[in-house]
Amino acid sequence: MISFKKLLGKDEKFYDLLEASAEETRISTDLLVKILRNESAAQASSIHEIIQTRRKDKRITQQITEELCKTFVTPFEREDIEALSLALYRIPKTVEKIVERLTICPARVPRESMQRQVALLEEAVEAVVFMVKELRKGIQVDRIQDANNRLQFAEGEADKVMLALVKDLYNGPYEAKEVVILMELYDLVETAVDRATPAMWFFKSC
Repeated sequence: MISFKKLLGKDEKFYDLLEASAEETRISTDLLVKILRNESAAQASSIHEIIQTRRKDKRITQQITEELCKTFVTPFEREDIEALSLALYRIPKTVEKIVERLTICPARVPRESMQRQVALLEEAVEAVVFMVKELRKGIQVDRIQDANNRLQFAEGEADKVMLALVKDLYNGPYEAKEVVILMELYDLVETAVDRATPAMWFFKSC
């Protein structure tokens, strides 16, 4: 017998999938923090876990796309669901690139400086995860607004930290090659924070 609940898109699948994707985003960020705090012990396993997390999130993203093709009525606009799904996936994808650079980078990576950036990435991701989980309950403006404010704060502070890091690179005791390598690393972390921003526009459109 046909389930009209599923036919009309009123089951929980999109909430489940988006929450699962958001959780993989959180996991990848937590693993990056772990790598920066520990230079040797458990680093190899953490890198492997980040790769697996990104792959798992890619499968979730693909599943969301497939479900959008099969579902007659969706809880939100199809384009918005797909945009949010892609925004979530891009974060662990960028985190994986950061870790790749850390493993091959011959420069003297100032981990404390990167930790300041990554702490703001954590804050942005936590806000996004919270907002995604709120979808199932229905949009409550006050709760979403608070998370949105935290997300905007993290993005703004990340820009300030990036400016300070660039200033340090230009005035610090770094060789030209190190400046190029470190600039790319800092840019990737800032990009990861910026990847969370599309989620903010999704909730404004709901």
